Amino acid sequence: MQTPNRDGDGYLADMSDWTPEIGRAMAEADGFELDEKKWEQILKAREFYEEFGTVPPIRKFARHIGIDQKEIFDLWMTGPMKPITKYGGMPKPTGCV
Repeated sequence: MQTPNRDGDGYLADMSDWTPEIGRAMAEADGFELDEKKWEQILKAREFYEEFGTVPPIRKFARHIGIDQKEIFDLWMTGPMKPITKYGGMPKPTGCV
């Protein structure tokens, strides 16, 4: 699958292009493995974004999904909000991620 245009950081140029298939194809093109736990967190972040109109900071996201923040970091092995938002078709997170 060909992915839509992305900016220099790999985020969709047009967020309305996002579909679950596009998100998975973007991760595959980047060599980033998305297991079911990661995908579930991406979908929960999208739900948060759609409800509140903003990307949640990691602390708020951890509380929102009822998981310890350390567990989220351990799963993603990096700052989790960047790949969560990138492959979830959301805007780049702001602040400390």
